[in-house]
Order: sequence, then C-alpha cells, then structure tokens
Amino acid sequence: MNRTVSTLLSILCAATALSQTPREWEEKFRAIPKPANLREYMEKLSARPHHLGSPYDKENAEWILSKFREWGLDANIETFDVLFPTPKERAVELTSPTKFVARLQEPGLPEDPTSNQKNEQLPTYNAYSIDGDVTAPLVYVNYGIPDDYEKLERMGISVRGCIVIARYGVSWRGIKPKVAAEHGAVGCLIYSDPSGDGYSEGDVFPKGAYRPFDGVQRGSVMDMPLYPGDPLTPGVGATADAKRLSMKDVQVFTKIPVLPISYADAQPLLTALSGPVAPDEWRGTLPITYHVGPGDAKVHLTAKFNWDRKKIYDVVAKIPGSQFPDEWIVRGNHHDAWVNGAEDPISGQVALLEEARALGELLKQGWKPKRTIIYCAWDAEEQGLIGSTEWAETHADELTRKAVAYINSDGNGRGYLHVSGSHTLEKFVSDVARDINDPEKNISVWKRNQLLRILRATSADDRREIRSRSDMKIGALGSGSDYTVFIDHLGIASLNVGYGGEDGGGIYHSIYDDFYWYTHFSDTDFAYGRALAQTAGTAVMRLASAELLPFDFTNFSETVKKYLEELQKLAKSKQDDIWERNKQIEEGVFAATADPKEKSVAPPTEELPPYLNFAPLQNAIDELARSADRYDKAASIAKEKKSSSYKSVNTQLIQSERKLTHADGLPGRPWFKHQIYAPGFYTGYGVKTIPAVREAIEQKQWKLAEEQIAKVASVIEGEAALIDNASAELEKISR
Repeated sequence: MNRTVSTLLSILCAATALSQTPREWEEKFRAIPKPANLREYMEKLSARPHHLGSPYDKENAEWILSKFREWGLDANIETFDVLFPTPKERAVELTSPTKFVARLQEPGLPEDPTSNQKNEQLPTYNAYSIDGDVTAPLVYVNYGIPDDYEKLERMGISVRGCIVIARYGVSWRGIKPKVAAEHGAVGCLIYSDPSGDGYSEGDVFPKGAYRPFDGVQRGSVMDMPLYPGDPLTPGVGATADAKRLSMKDVQVFTKIPVLPISYADAQPLLTALSGPVAPDEWRGTLPITYHVGPGDAKVHLTAKFNWDRKKIYDVVAKIPGSQFPDEWIVRGNHHDAWVNGAEDPISGQVALLEEARALGELLKQGWKPKRTIIYCAWDAEEQGLIGSTEWAETHADELTRKAVAYINSDGNGRGYLHVSGSHTLEKFVSDVARDINDPEKNISVWKRNQLLRILRATSADDRREIRSRSDMKIGALGSGSDYTVFIDHLGIASLNVGYGGEDGGGIYHSIYDDFYWYTHFSDTDFAYGRALAQTAGTAVMRLASAELLPFDFTNFSETVKKYLEELQKLAKSKQDDIWERNKQIEEGVFAATADPKEKSVAPPTEELPPYLNFAPLQNAIDELARSADRYDKAASIAKEKKSSSYKSVNTQLIQSERKLTHADGLPGRPWFKHQIYAPGFYTGYGVKTIPAVREAIEQKQWKLAEEQIAKVASVIEGEAALIDNASAELEKISR
C-alpha cells in the first residue's frame, strides 16, 4: 500500500470515528467482551494461592500489567510496604469436662485439585488478632453483637474472664471480638454454623455449593470502623519512607486473641456447654441442644503471629482524556485473595480486565474519551482494604481535585444486578442498567431488577411505587470493599456494582473458593461476568464522555429526607425502650447481673432522654430539596438548548460529594469524613446513614446527638449552596 492510500485511509478512519456518537461507541464496546476470555483469565489468576506477600500475588500483578500494556494502555505497578501478620502458633482445645483438640485445618479434596496446594495456602486464622494464650470458661454469645450481650445481661450471664464463641453472620467478623473485649472476655472463637452457609442451605462441597464440615472462613478482624488500610500509616500512604506508628500505638488490633473455626470443630465445644438453654433465635442447626454457659466447659486458646512488613502491588492503567485530562473516572477491583479466590475477587477482576481489553480495541478504532480513565487492580484488599487505601491516601490531593467518580466491583456471580453507592448517581446507573441485556431472561437488567423488587414488596403501595418509578433504587455504601477510601475518606462519588442472587454457596474465604467450585456452581458459562464488564464499562464510558456530568440531586434529597424520618423514629423508639426497661427493672423482670465474683446487684434504671431538636436538620434538608429541584429544571433547559460548554458547572459537580464531608470526621473516627454514609462502629461493613447522629442516638449520647444534628445540617446547607451555584451557572449559559 502506498503512502498516499495509507494517509487517505487514516483520514477516513478518523472521520468515521469522529462521526460516531457516544452511544454508538458504547454499543461497539458491549459487543466486545467474550465469556471465553473471562474463563481463561480466571483459570490463570486463581491457579495458585495469591494472598498478600505470596509469590503468586506478585506474579499475578505482573501478568495483569503485561495485559494492560498488550492492550495499548499506559500502565505501571505502584508498591507499598504494609504490616501483615501470619500465624506461627494456633491451638484450640477443650480442657474440661472432656478433652478435644480442634483440627484448625481444611482438608484438600481429590475432586478439587487446587484445594491440595497445602504448602502455599494461608492457615485458617484472623489477621490482626493480638497474640494470646488463655484458658477460660466458654460462653456462647450467638452472633456476638451488642444486642446479644443485652440479652445475656437479662439472663444474668457475664462473659468477664471467659472465652466467647460466636457464630459468623449479622455483623462483620471484627465486631465480635471487639464487643466481647468490651464486656470483659479474654478470648474469642468465631465459627460457621451450618444454618448460615452449610448443610442447612444445601448440599455441601464438593457435591453442592455449600460450606463443608471442616470449611473455615478466614478474614481480617482489624477494627476498620476506626480506619482501614495499613495499620501503621493511618491517613498517609505506606510508602517506603512513610512515618509509621509503633506497634504499641496502633488502635485497630483486637484487644483479645481470636481464631475462626469450622462447625466440625465448634460442635464438641458447644456440646460441652451447660447453663441455660439458648433462646430460640440463638439456635443454629447443629444436631445439639444449644446452651449458653458458663459451666464446666473450659477452653485453651493460643494465637501467636509473625508481625512482618510485606510489599504489595497495585496495578494502575491510564487512558488519557482528550478534552479534560484532569478529570478522572476511576475503576477498580482487587486481585489478591485469602487463598485461590476464584469468586472473591477474581470473578470481578476478570470482568475489569475484559473491560480494559475492550476499551483498548475502541482506542484502535479511533475512540477517545473526553476524560481520563484509570483502571486499578488493587492488592491487599482482604486484610483491610489496604491497596486501595494506601494508593488513594498517597494521591489524595490529586484525587480531591480531579476524581469525578469511582466505580468498584468485587466478587461476581449469577443473577440480578446489585448496585449501591452515592444517590447523586442513582438516576445515572438506572439509565446504564436499561441498556444492559440480562443473559438469562433477555430483558434489560433494569427490568429484571424491577421485577424482583415487585416480587419482594410487602404491600400494594410499595408495588405501585416500584412500577411507577423510572429509576432503580440503590442502597447506601458502608464498607467492606475498595470504594471505602474514595467515598468515606475523600468524598468521591462512588458505585459498587455486581451480579448475584442465584448462586448461593459457602466457600467464602476458604480453600474451596477456586476455579473448580466457580465453574461448577456459580457463573459457570461466565455470561454474568460478561454482563458485569458491559455494565461497569458502559458506566465508565458514559461518565468519561458526558458533556454535563450526570449527577442528579432530586433522588439524593428524597433519600436524605427518609434518613431524617428514620432518625426521628429511632429517637422515639429509644425513649420507649428505656421507659420499658426501667419498668421491667422496677418490677424485677431482669435477672440480677454482676461479675460472678462480686455481690449480685440489679441493673440501675436510666434517665429518659431529652427532647432532640431536629429542626436544623429538617430545615437544611428542605433547602436541599429546593436546590435539587432548581438544578433539575436548569439542567433540563440547558440540555434542550444544547449548550456548548459545561466546564464551569462540571467543576462544581465534581466537588458535590466532597461537600458532604467534614474535616473533623465522625466522632471518635476522624478518618471517616462523609456525613451521610459510613460503616457502623458496631456493624463494620453495614452502612449507617447520617452516622454521627444515628450512632449517638443508638449509644444514648444525647448531648452528642444534638451537637451532630447541627453539624450535619451545616454540611447539607453547604451542599445546597453548591447546587445553587451550579444551577446559576446553567441558567447563565442557557440564556
């Protein structure tokens, strides 16, 4: 081909590319991802255990880097040095009334080849438990949440000086040793009851998808409601020269030793318990009578660790924006796992990789995003969201100026689209969901989600509202994955996206979460992996190409109004509960409660809480609603008139989520800046909305609640003012 013809073809291709609309480019993108590629990536990435600090973890990071570069993306690896304890001594023994030694090991299975990679697997343990060697009476505490200890108090049972055994579920695992220590326990065991994800739910692995008798859930018990990331470098990136805390000053380690065990190991311990029979709602499905204790049952617990620093590897790829390179769309999923991690996290990571490959194909065809797109494969998520947190803390100033939004995924499966995140993006993600085809039902994933919500609605009014809405309601974000640092700390609008609901199982954080399990019991043909790539990739492209950034404030204001109504009901409920409790104490309904070594005394009555003045918050939310309505009208007019430049408006919209943060953070938790969403202090992952006020009420700190009402009201007023400024800009350019 001569040079003239080549030049003409290049000009023709460029002209064709320029003629493509953003939606046409999106359609091209959605046709590219292939399930066969997703399967190939998963088989490679989950072939060996790849936990933080392991050789295969580094090898996977380097392989991901090579793929990004192969697809034409500018990519590099950023490393951080973080604290990572690994076990050197573990033991759980029943010492009386009979003897039993827990196995603390998951057996490999002949059907499942990677389950036998013993030399590379992390043992069963909970990371960031303190070292300990204790022998004490055993007490069963149900899920080990604050409400369970109130129930124990009513039963006249103290855990002071005891080892508690709690079952997984209801709250995040790190809450269980935290609350136990607050009540005087000296050790904690966490077991997987078959009622949660074992034989009560279905056939156990390898016959079925559920947790086998010896299956154990590993996991971090770092006190992440204080701060996630490297325990030694809160608030700053864990670079080689970062200033680090001394071990004695770290606040996120547990206060007592803790280990996870299987239900095979738990059953002899629970069988040995005497004392009162557990309440109905505390009983699992082991073939025993569940007792609470304490009694003759004593347990010896040993947990000791190597407290080493390890290098982690974040893989970061960049597609420069053609018009607004300093406006960033960030997309992430982690690549590390507790063991082989096919479901968690590789099922999400392979979708991210296929997105990146597809965008690389579009770049070759002449597509250019207006904004910069950054793809991130995080390391060390499992131990405490470490890779994403350290990267974002390192780049905090730049992200605060430039980041438009963060889109996260983690594990993925078969079923319905699930989205949580910033409600300013609720309408946006609903529009995306309308354009994604459900591979099973051949309807939009938006429609399938709507049908599920109608099915689950509890009243005719709820069903009517769902049918009448054009958008898809999304949940609020707490914590538990890599979006945490972006939304909670930096105030960057975020979404967490994934599919699931039709592929239950019980292999979470075990050696059985691997390629064999996933290809037999989850998204076996990778159709929903392709759907995740299409969904998240379409969202990335649409944000990167939007003329006017697609933030909407009407749904947000409606949602915050509902949060206020919940707070008002909570305050009334707390008042009623205290009144009822005082009445029961006066009538002698409560059992006497005290340390067994001390004289038994009845619990004291409480003063009724004062009246809480919600008016400042109500007024601020009313102001927010007016501002949101003004913006909605101004944006509609501007779009009709096809205004040519929204740069000044977009600059303000990028900061809209930042306005919902406060420099002081939450009471006692300054790392968490967002005033509308946060993980609960006693939920760990589960979200608390308007958390400063809500948790003050829950913990009966009435003066603090009053102070936080005023503080949050001020934050919402600031948000309303920003929205008004953006509206004024739109009105000006629409004249």
